[in-house]
Amino acid sequence: MNWGFLENVLSGVNKYSTVIGRIWLSVVFLFRILVYVAAAEQVWKDEQKDFVCNTQQPGCENACFDHFFPISQVRLWALQLIMVSTPSLLVALHVAYREHRETKHKRKLYKDKGSIDGGLFCTYIISLVFKISFEVGSLLAFYFLYNGFEVPMLLRCSQSPCPNTEDCYIARATEKKIFLYIMACTSILCITLNFVELMYIVWKHLWKCFTRRYVPIEEKAVSHRQSHVSIVSKRVSAEPTVNTEESTTQPASTAENQPV
Repeated sequence: MNWGFLENVLSGVNKYSTVIGRIWLSVVFLFRILVYVAAAEQVWKDEQKDFVCNTQQPGCENACFDHFFPISQVRLWALQLIMVSTPSLLVALHVAYREHRETKHKRKLYKDKGSIDGGLFCTYIISLVFKISFEVGSLLAFYFLYNGFEVPMLLRCSQSPCPNTEDCYIARATEKKIFLYIMACTSILCITLNFVELMYIVWKHLWKCFTRRYVPIEEKAVSHRQSHVSIVSKRVSAEPTVNTEESTTQPASTAENQPV
């Protein structure tokens, strides 16, 4: 499977993500996609061919393999990677919609087309909820379909058309178990990062709403005080000045009229 297209898409979304979102993308690239491409595909390459049962009954091995592996583990892992990565496209599509609106109206409608506010805030929240849901759903699917993340070397199968309870063996069981543990740990890490990013964006949006609502009130009060002071100063400056000559001569005349 060629993962270049998905890698290019996620790289384009990277510039519209938060710091936590970029850390999530790094984890997806390094510990999930690269591990899958470099090693996991080779480990699960011929899993049905390497699944061996100690029987010569035609169709017994196929029936036992289908019973223990209703969905191939490596294909379910690939499906999980696709499902948790595609919600990021919603953010890129929303930013492209903003760019299309500015091109259509031929003027700048947004201070920053990639800023997480307005409708893009809702789109980003929806994408994070989808990511968390897909991650949790994939982990639950792995757990209930394969009875946990253990990969036993020996399986006992009594499915039809097997005449008796047959012993079946899984190739590279320990190696597969290690890779499943890596997948589970990285999934839990990605869930944690997505949840932290969700809380961070919600807190940042609430703080922005708080500052928009209460800070302008304080600014209006300060401007009102400044305007009141300016009005008072204008009134004081507009009052007539006192004649200094009269104020100085009047006491002198009164002093002359007084008896010595």
